[in-house]
Amino acid sequence: MNIELFREYCLKKKASTESFPFDQDTLVFKVAGKMFALISLEETDNVNLKCDPENAIYLREHYDCVKPGYHMNKNHWNTVYFDGTINDALILTWIDDSYYLVVNSLPNKILQEFGLI
Repeated sequence: MNIELFREYCLKKKASTESFPFDQDTLVFKVAGKMFALISLEETDNVNLKCDPENAIYLREHYDCVKPGYHMNKNHWNTVYFDGTINDALILTWIDDSYYLVVNSLPNKILQEFGLI
């Protein structure tokens, strides 16, 4: 996975935006103002993705390239390394999971406001 494909895919998600809320190195993707993915522009070999806590543990146990979220809540975030051990399609699925985890947690008023329902 390269950063261009990652960025393109995140931005194709409905109501998604990108910004640099922390510093000029960390590119953050949000849906309706809530983070679902982060990537460093200096270290583009990994990404942080939001994850269901039970699934986060499962992924860490089954994929060497998945670690607890770096600088994030370890229960809800994973860091996925683009080390070539998994294919891009699986990473895209995990981006989807992260995005929909956030979308499904939003109140109906916000979903309507952002055209998500």
